[in-house]
Amino acid sequence: MSEGPRPATSPVEVLELLTWLRVERGRSANTLAAYRRDLESYVAWLDERGTGLSEVTDSDIAAYVAHLRDTGRAASSQKRSLVAVRGLHRFMAEEQEGRPDPAAQVQLPRVPRGLPKALSESEVESLLGAVVGTGVLERRDRAILEILYGTGLRISELVGLSLGDVDLEAGLLRALGKGSKERIVPLGRHAVRSIVDWLSPEGRPCLEPDRWARRSDSEALFLNQRGSRMSRQGAWLVVKRAGEKVGLTDKLSPHVLRHSCATHMVDRGADIRTVQELLGHASISTTQVYTLVSTERLWNVYRQAHPRASLR
Repeated sequence: MSEGPRPATSPVEVLELLTWLRVERGRSANTLAAYRRDLESYVAWLDERGTGLSEVTDSDIAAYVAHLRDTGRAASSQKRSLVAVRGLHRFMAEEQEGRPDPAAQVQLPRVPRGLPKALSESEVESLLGAVVGTGVLERRDRAILEILYGTGLRISELVGLSLGDVDLEAGLLRALGKGSKERIVPLGRHAVRSIVDWLSPEGRPCLEPDRWARRSDSEALFLNQRGSRMSRQGAWLVVKRAGEKVGLTDKLSPHVLRHSCATHMVDRGADIRTVQELLGHASISTTQVYTLVSTERLWNVYRQAHPRASLR
């Protein structure tokens, strides 16, 4: 079922945009939900001013930008909201020839580019070693951690994996990324070994129910304790629990192993285009942030190690 707006508060233009984003652009449920929230807030603000969507001018949008800023919204949150607003008015202008686009000249706020927070290699080793035992959940959780770090998959991509997406003999898996774009990702030996262990009779078959609730559950690579396809929240809890065991709670985020995978590959000389393909980034500029991480680490080591690097 698609994520959509609440009909009671969303005008038809918003409903049509969300349908178009889902059907024509293949946007994920999470992206649609974010668009819905931002556009509902925008429409509510317009309602308070007594302004309908078809009456919006560039002055109204400038006032909305000021409103977002004055309410203390972070630059990244302001930018996300304005992307949704601009998308709505562009969609309306394209759907009705001759309708002006009041958001066409609106500039998005600049968001300072932050460096991805990555674990050190030793911290990753501790995290991967946090799950011990041969029980069914331990086998599953080890496989989840090894795949996340070994391939750089997003958590949403990991839980979307089906049995047919994994080729253990070739050491490859097929991931479905943003915009429903497929990519082939190599599996390292540790990841392959952990998946084999998870798929053994003592692993995944132990969580299979007598009767599947949905066909997609029967095809899922990872199952929860109820025998259903694992959720994003469930997979993130696996990472979080492992981190708590080794004192890494404060350093964890849902993307921490993805960032660590990319950072460690760049640190060890991986070509940026290869990392882009591995991570499924549409733009090389998104991947290039990892070269900044590598350069920063280079400077830190240089300052500490070289006798003439200090400014003292």
